[in-house]
Amino acid sequence: MKRASPSRPQIGAENVFDLSLGNPVIEPPAEFKNELRRLAEQPMAGMHRYMPNPGYMETRQAVADTLAEETGLPFTGNEIIMTCGAAAAANVVLKTILNPGDEVIILAPYFFEYLYYIDNHDGVAVVVNTTDQFRLDIPAIEQAITPRTRAIIVNSPNNPSGVVYSAEEISGLAQLLDQKQSEHGTEIFLISDEPYKRIIFDGMTFPQLLPAYDNSVIVTSHAKDLALPGERIGFVAINPNHQDKEELAGGFSFCNRTLGFVNAPALMQHVVRGLQGVSIDPDYYQKKRDFMYTALRKMGYDTVKPEGAFYLYPKAPTEDDVVFARDLLQWNVLVVPGRGFGTPGYFRISYCVEDWVLEGAVEGLAKAVAG
Repeated sequence: MKRASPSRPQIGAENVFDLSLGNPVIEPPAEFKNELRRLAEQPMAGMHRYMPNPGYMETRQAVADTLAEETGLPFTGNEIIMTCGAAAAANVVLKTILNPGDEVIILAPYFFEYLYYIDNHDGVAVVVNTTDQFRLDIPAIEQAITPRTRAIIVNSPNNPSGVVYSAEEISGLAQLLDQKQSEHGTEIFLISDEPYKRIIFDGMTFPQLLPAYDNSVIVTSHAKDLALPGERIGFVAINPNHQDKEELAGGFSFCNRTLGFVNAPALMQHVVRGLQGVSIDPDYYQKKRDFMYTALRKMGYDTVKPEGAFYLYPKAPTEDDVVFARDLLQWNVLVVPGRGFGTPGYFRISYCVEDWVLEGAVEGLAKAVAG
């Protein structure tokens, strides 16, 4: 029998342990609040007016300067288009590059909205599984590439698994794409979805993707690194070595407007201009990861240890992940079934919540796995 989901008014919000949403509860860094206050107290003339479709050049240049330092590539503001978050950035890119029927490879487990973004622009999503440890399966990707392949989306650190693809994996993927472009006489874009790149654990350094492959773009936002999910501020970054970067930038700028996003919010563009090197402390999430990972392993759950982001992706202890997620409701624990991410048999836990939510959820997760 289907159980109803727990109702906060009926049982009290303090008794609902919601691990279903990637909506950070951490507050933005002090630098953000200081900059917001400064702009409110010392406003610039015209700071709320329209700007060029790609955004304020001062902000785009600030983004470019940071990317140049991080990647070693000769970024300028001309390769940056400010967008209404990473979702807008992805749609702008796909609208620009896709013709009807073009194929876009996505890697399971994937962020489920990729399917809709691709469909929005008459593309065809081609799902390729990663390994049992959620690493890139280069032979499987090779089998999936056809003359219709126009792009592959890579999300690292990954939502939902927390895996960070290594420099060796990225290099192998880049070599494969170069080979397939030559073989088919086509252009294949590598789209790197990077909103979690500054939430990396255990002293790791984020492996940069763009230096490995010229036909690449970044789509990202400040939703996670500055804890600003509701402000919808992000950008597209075009690889400076892309041979048609001016044409591509023009296409992104045009589609940014015609898709209805028009511009990223003016105030947020001004605020984040000086915050490109700022981020929340990843240790905040690493401690939560360690707590939940240790607890789950002790209970008997099989799960890969996340290297970044703020999700865990254990195997469900029963055959049907949807039934398991529904069963957890009797202990007021909310998780997301894995089939929504293209990998039935798993479930996603989001640990970007208060500690009391994690602590309360542990009891229900223990009862569920014990049967």
